[in-house]
Order: sequence, then C-alpha cells, then structure tokens
Amino acid sequence: MPYGIACVLVKKSEKMTKKVSFNDLINGEKPVLVDFSAEWCGPCKAMGPILQEVASKIGDTASIVKIDVDKNPGISGQMKIMGVPTFILFQNGKTKWRQSGMMSANALTHVINQAVAENL
Repeated sequence: MPYGIACVLVKKSEKMTKKVSFNDLINGEKPVLVDFSAEWCGPCKAMGPILQEVASKIGDTASIVKIDVDKNPGISGQMKIMGVPTFILFQNGKTKWRQSGMMSANALTHVINQAVAENL
C-alpha cells in the first residue's frame, strides 16, 4: 500500500521538507538512507550533525531522508520500526542494509559508498 509520508531531506547544509510517496522515495537507482527517528529521542537529535556530515561526504551519490515515526505511523509499522533511530538503506526499492542505534559518520558513509559501488 503506498503511503504519503512527510519527510525531511538532509542535503549538505540545507533541509527541505516535502510530502512524497514512500515507494517513489525508495525506488530509484540512487541509494536512499532513511533515518526513522522521533522528536523526543535524544540519540536521534544527536544524529542530526552526523547526518549533515555524511550528506557532505556523499554529495549527490545518495540521498538521506529523516522520517518521524510519530508523524508517519503507517510506514513505521510497515517497516517494523521497533526503536529509534533506525537506519535503512534502500536501492531500487529493496532494503540493502538496516541498523538501529547511533552510528558514526564514517560507518554510514562506508555503507552508502558500498551500495553505490555495487550498483556500478
């Protein structure tokens, strides 16, 4: 079932908020790292600057999107999000990688670069 989701696109030094279909978001060839988070979550807030750093490292090779689980309960349930932050990397509509908990910028960059390299 397609969900219309409210999400925040993390891009270098700017944030853009828009409403899109989740399927449209994850079905491209370009990898998309989705950060399922919540406003009340301390570790999620701490990940903000880390995600900005990752966005600056990866440039346009991938997208990073934050989805608030409280504002998007349908997709959060569909993706079986049990804790936040949870990161899922999608490419061509498929889950390539999934991890819950805080992560370093280097670890996230490595996962994204690996997905980009596999798709070449």
